[in-house]
Amino acid sequence: MNYTLHQLQIFLKIAQTGSVTKAADELHLTQPAVSIQLKNFQDQFDIPITEVVGRKIYITDFGKEIARAAERIVSEVDSINHLTLSYQGQLSGRLKISVVSTGKYVMPYFLSGFLREHDGVELRMDVTNKQQVVQSLERNEVDFALVSILPEHLNLSKIDLLVNELYLVGNENLADGIEYKSKSTLEKLPLIFREEGSGTRQAMERFILKNNLSLRKKLELTSNEAVKQAVLAGLGYSIMPRIGIRPELKSGQIKIIPVKGLPIKTTWQLVWLEGKKHSPAASGFLDYLSSNKNDIIADHFSN
Repeated sequence: MNYTLHQLQIFLKIAQTGSVTKAADELHLTQPAVSIQLKNFQDQFDIPITEVVGRKIYITDFGKEIARAAERIVSEVDSINHLTLSYQGQLSGRLKISVVSTGKYVMPYFLSGFLREHDGVELRMDVTNKQQVVQSLERNEVDFALVSILPEHLNLSKIDLLVNELYLVGNENLADGIEYKSKSTLEKLPLIFREEGSGTRQAMERFILKNNLSLRKKLELTSNEAVKQAVLAGLGYSIMPRIGIRPELKSGQIKIIPVKGLPIKTTWQLVWLEGKKHSPAASGFLDYLSSNKNDIIADHFSN
């Protein structure tokens, strides 16, 4: 057998994503290049490692065993690379962060300068729903998580990054000329909600409960981007984080509707399990935030 590390990395990524196309995207390769390497890798085994049913690729039981071995090999190679950089006096290692979906508008700005300074640090950032973020914390699978509302059942340490402001918004036609002032006006509007468990949904529900409102749910959608598109299409109004609609507010496609009691204010917080022993890369990132957080906010979030 004469397979290469590159082939192991490609096959592992296919096994992890369940797709040649997704693997190619994550590896920044073309789909034909990934397919060719997969075929070359398969040719070295008499037993199939994948099978295609319909248009979907599946990993065989034998292939799953190969993928597990590949993961161990790739991890050891990464360790050798990081060790080499450490001996050269460079900060290195893997930084793993889980981010709630709206947090994708926030976290990259706090990471970019740190990653430019430390070429040896590899970032793995998972952008997902709050339930998955909390699970990754519970299982100690990540160094940090970014949330706007803390999960109450976990003992966490945290650093506050940025104020999160949620406003009532509508598209330019629905919002044009409207000046709502009473909270009760919300009860008359067709509102678009995030899914159960999202931080935005929780903030909305606390506001509703606090003000004893009975709101009319028009739609429920599973991402901030989907809610934004529904608002743009004129399907209703929503209470949304300003951070996720800055371009649309600037262009006038979406407008803030003033309501007494809004905006709802929460805080974007970087959290980790209390007592967690940080890797050098994670400790370095916390040091970077301590020194640079205020400058990042001023440069990117002051307006």
